[in-house]
Amino acid sequence: MDMQFKRKSTTTIFGCVFALFLPKICFAEKICTVPSEPVTIKENNTDDTVVVHINTTTKDVTLNLTENPGNAFYLRGSELIAKKGLDFETLSSPEELTVQVRCNKTGFRSNTLIVIVRVENINDNTPSFGQSEYTLNVNELTPVNTSIGLIEAIDDDSEVLYYSIEPTLNRYFRLETMYMPNILVNKVLDYDVIQQVKLILYAQDTPLPSQHAPMPSQPSERSFTATATITVNIKDIDNRPPWFQPCTRVTSGNAKICLSLGYRGRVNLTEKQDGALQLQPGPVYARDGDKSRNEEISYKIVRGNEDNIFQIDENSGNISMLKPADIAGPISLLVLASQVLNRDQFATTSVIIDVMKKSRNPPRFEKERYEGYVYISSGPENMVLRDRTTNRPFRVRARDEDFASGINPDIRYEVQYSSYVNITTDGFILLKKAVRTDSFALQLRAVDVSTGESGTAALSVLVIPSAGVQSPDESFRAGDMALLGFVMAALLVLCLIVIGYLISRVKKGNPDAFKLSEVSIFSSKLRDTGRSRARRAELREGRLDAVQAARVRVIPRERLRHCRSCGLQTSFNHSHHSPVVQTKGKANKQRVKSILAKERRKDDRHKSVWFKESEDSSDIEVEIIPDTLGVTPEEDVVERVEGDFASHAPEDSQMELGDLIMSNIQDLSSRDISDGRDGLNTDRKDP
Repeated sequence: MDMQFKRKSTTTIFGCVFALFLPKICFAEKICTVPSEPVTIKENNTDDTVVVHINTTTKDVTLNLTENPGNAFYLRGSELIAKKGLDFETLSSPEELTVQVRCNKTGFRSNTLIVIVRVENINDNTPSFGQSEYTLNVNELTPVNTSIGLIEAIDDDSEVLYYSIEPTLNRYFRLETMYMPNILVNKVLDYDVIQQVKLILYAQDTPLPSQHAPMPSQPSERSFTATATITVNIKDIDNRPPWFQPCTRVTSGNAKICLSLGYRGRVNLTEKQDGALQLQPGPVYARDGDKSRNEEISYKIVRGNEDNIFQIDENSGNISMLKPADIAGPISLLVLASQVLNRDQFATTSVIIDVMKKSRNPPRFEKERYEGYVYISSGPENMVLRDRTTNRPFRVRARDEDFASGINPDIRYEVQYSSYVNITTDGFILLKKAVRTDSFALQLRAVDVSTGESGTAALSVLVIPSAGVQSPDESFRAGDMALLGFVMAALLVLCLIVIGYLISRVKKGNPDAFKLSEVSIFSSKLRDTGRSRARRAELREGRLDAVQAARVRVIPRERLRHCRSCGLQTSFNHSHHSPVVQTKGKANKQRVKSILAKERRKDDRHKSVWFKESEDSSDIEVEIIPDTLGVTPEEDVVERVEGDFASHAPEDSQMELGDLIMSNIQDLSSRDISDGRDGLNTDRKDP
C-alpha cells in the first residue's frame, strides 16, 4: 500500500507538470467528486431517498458501487440513492456507513469516491419493562427509606427515561429519583392496617410535564410510555406478645397495646367446685398479637396460688380447683401467657377468685308482674307512674331472704328487652325517650353482684292521655322545689307583716287589753303553783283527809252595798267591776281565827285577807282588801298578790285564791274592753 501511494503521488506530480505544457492530457485529473462532509439522513427514511449527488467533470463517466453496506444503496445516474428505509436500531454500525463509488472513463484514470452516510436516530420505539407485573415482599415495620426493589425499563432508542409511580397521595412507597426507579419505603408499614399495596410504575422517554426538564426541541416529537404493575405484600413479623381477650387496644406512637382488665370468678367457702371455673367476662384466653402468625400459647400461674387451691391447664387456660378454700375473701392469681416457640413474647393478667359463703336464697321481686303508667306527653327522664290518678312514681324492690331485713345492699337492677326505660339503683323507672306506642313490656332483673344470683319480674307500661296534672317527675326537680320554697318564704314574710301590722293597730287602739292578758297568764301560773304545793303538803303530812273543799261564791256589788250586818269591810274600789268574794266552809268545833298576817314590802304596798268570826262557824266570809285601790290598771296586780299571799296563806288557800283571781280578772277584762278607757277612768273615781 505504501508503494502504491508513492507511485500515485509521483505520477500525479509528473502528470500535473506535464499538463502545464499539454493541458489536454492529465492522468491525475478527477473525473468525479462528492462533498467531503458526512451525509446525514434520518432513520426510517422512505425508499429512494437521495443520499448524495456525484459531480462529474466530463461526460460519459461510468459509476459503480464498490462498497455497499447492507446493500442499502444504489446508483441512479449520478445520484446515490437509499434503496430502503434505514433503522438505526438494526444497523450493525449505526454511527456511520461508508459507501464507495468507482468513477471510470476511457482515456482517464479512474478514481474512487468515499461517501460517509450517518443515520440520525429518531424516537420511534416505546420503552419496555422486562415483565408487565412484579411482586415484592416486605416486612412490616421496615425502616423508612429502605429499598425494596429496583425495576428499570429499556428503550431501543437509547433515550433517557423518566419514571413515576402511583398512587401519589398517602404513599407507602416512593421512587429514589425520577431517573432511578429504586422503590423506597415512605412510611412505617403495619400489617394490622394494610397487608398489600398495588403500585403502577411508569417509564417515559420524554421529560415529565411536572418536572423542570427541557422540553423537546420539536413540538411534533413523539413520546412513548411503558407501565408495569407492582404488587407489594406486607408480611406480619413476630413483634407483639400474646393479648388476653377481651382487651382494649391502645396506640402509643407506632406501637399497639391491648389492655385486659383481668378475670373474676366466685367459689363457695369450704366447697370444691368440679370442672373449670366460670369466670367473667369469660375463660382465660390469649391469642398472638400478630394475628396472621397465630403462634401457640401456653399458660401458667406465677403468683397467688401458694396454698395450691387452683390449677390452670397449660394449653387451654382453664382454671379448676384442687381443694376447697377455707378462708372467705378474694384470692388474686397472676397468670402468665407466653409463646411456645418464643418465650420472650409473653403477657400477664390477674384472675380474682372471690371465696364467699353460700347463698341460700336468690333475690326475688315482691311481685312477679307489675303494671305502670306514663303520660303520652312524657319525655326523657320522666318517671313511670304507679297508678292512673296520682303522680306517685313507680318503684320496684327485690328482697333477699338471706338477710333478716330482706334488704341486700349488693342487689343491682337491670332492664331487659326494652330501649324505652332505664332503672335506677333505688328501683325507680325512668324514660330514655318519648314513647310512640300505646304500651310496651319489659323484664326487670335483680342481680346479687356478690353471688351472681338473680330474679326477674315482668313490667307492662301503659301510655295514658295527659290529665292536665303535673308531670310525674316535676315534683322531683330541684328548680321547681327552689321556686316553691321561694313562694312559701314570700308568703310567710307577708303573713308576719300582716300580723305585726294588726298587733300594732290593736296596741294603739286598746293597750290595756294586752296588759290584762299578761295578768291573766301570770294568774294561771299562780294557780298551778298553788295546786302543786297543796299536793306536796298533803302527801308529806298525811293529812289528805283533813283538807276540805271550800265553796267560793262571788258577791255581787249590789248585795255588798246592803250587807252591812255581815261585818265585811272593803276598800277595793278599783272599778265598778271589783270583785267581792265570800267563802263558806264547815267548822267542826273550833272557832275560826285570823290565820293571815301581812308584812309590808319596801314600797309600803300590801294586801290583807281577813276571816271574820260569826255566830255560825260554818259560814266564813272572806274579803280581799287590795293595796292597789285607786291605782291604774296598768299596775302589775297579780305579782303583788302572789308575793303576799304565798308567804302567809296555806297552799290550798293559794290554789283557791288563784282560781278566784283568774275568774274576776277575766270578768274585769271583758268589761273594760267593752266600756273603753273612759269608762275605766270613771269607775276609778267612784268611791
